Amino acid sequence: MARLSFVSWLYIAIVVAVAGGILWFAPLGVASPEWLATYAVLALLFLICDSTPTTLAARQSAWSPSSAATLAAVVLLNGGIGAAMVGAVAVLTMRRHVPLAERLFNGAMYAIAGYAAGKAYLATKGVARAFLPHMLTARQVHYVYVPPPGMFEKVLGPFAVAALVHVLVNHGLLWGMLLLDRHNRAAARRGSSPGGLPMLLAYDIGFAGLGLVIVALWGVIGPFASAIVLVPLYVARWVMGQFAEQQRAHSATLAALCQAVETKDFYTRGHSDRVSRGARMIARQINMPPNRVEAVTFAGMLHDVGKLGVPTKVLQKDGTLTEEEYAAIQLHPMRGLEIVGEIGFLNEALTGIMHHHERMDGRGYPMGFAGDEIPEFAKIIAVADAFDSMTSTRSYRKARSIEEAIVELRKGAGSQFDPKVVDAFICALADGQEKWKLQEPAQPRDYEILTSQDHDDPISPLRVVQTR
Repeated sequence: MARLSFVSWLYIAIVVAVAGGILWFAPLGVASPEWLATYAVLALLFLICDSTPTTLAARQSAWSPSSAATLAAVVLLNGGIGAAMVGAVAVLTMRRHVPLAERLFNGAMYAIAGYAAGKAYLATKGVARAFLPHMLTARQVHYVYVPPPGMFEKVLGPFAVAALVHVLVNHGLLWGMLLLDRHNRAAARRGSSPGGLPMLLAYDIGFAGLGLVIVALWGVIGPFASAIVLVPLYVARWVMGQFAEQQRAHSATLAALCQAVETKDFYTRGHSDRVSRGARMIARQINMPPNRVEAVTFAGMLHDVGKLGVPTKVLQKDGTLTEEEYAAIQLHPMRGLEIVGEIGFLNEALTGIMHHHERMDGRGYPMGFAGDEIPEFAKIIAVADAFDSMTSTRSYRKARSIEEAIVELRKGAGSQFDPKVVDAFICALADGQEKWKLQEPAQPRDYEILTSQDHDDPISPLRVVQTR
């Protein structure tokens, strides 16, 4: 937490102050022993869940199903103040190496989310208003309220509203923190869950329903309901962990393929990552949905994997290529499709890998597509690929400046590149959300091959000797 900016610290202080105000000034009144015992059980359930979260795919955040305990408190403890008190125990999390500031922020965040959910529940005529002719005041005694079996369906609507409010407030406060913290902005933009923010929201809303299960079982077996619900809660945690582990395995697979290409061709070291980043910048600029942004990012990362199928002597050759050698290079997109075509999660990314060397005028390869025949992913990768090639040092020239590369992209718009994609990339560069840094010339390691030509460079096209 020492790396946080002043604005982030101020944000934490405000959130903690709001939560403190809620807990201090909200009317609790006189709590019955049953109410206190119920609170203790739900707080313990929350603490158990919060202390054993599962790490998400990005390894920059974690998820736990603790919201089920908070939402059960919304019903059983009569609205907001009980739920806020349950959420506040996040301060006591038993996770190791959690700084005090993070503990305070998490406790305040869950307390505010619980209080907001409770107020929403009561505002939609939850169980306390539905079955009591009067509302509790600070001078009245709090009891535990379990809806009668015949009236349970009346709780469903208000509970759904409370669950939605809890999830939105919780994630809103968390993402506000991530966006203010300059070290976490990138994580906030791409999402910190296996499928991004929408999937995590769906998980939270779905597993919040287990809070309603706790309420239903409470009327039958009392506090033992929490122990029973721990089983599906931990199954949920395990499922999220497995999904995250699968995503990490996907990323490791892609990284291994990219490393193999970099070993084959020295000049591709870091190139795949930069093209991937450029493709992501363009996709966000044109407002692609998150799932397609992720797919085009994969495509950018693997666009040159077909070089593994190009003979090493062709990559190393210094000088004019024969028609056969040039054909071998032209086939590398198809070789890439052969290598990664069976990786199911790539989906649309495969079209970008296959066609990223097509041209708008139809003079590209491997299929000679033109204009709208070229897949959108391929158009995006073509721009990012050419830009990185121009702004990287090669054996035959120094890196061009960003301004010079932009001029070349504009020259090629309409003939080689899609003008809309070029404009989107230039706008993304101007926005500065993901600053493009020129790469310093790297020294080849002993086992790396130093290529003499770059087929991605639109400034210096490959030279081919004509034979008859």
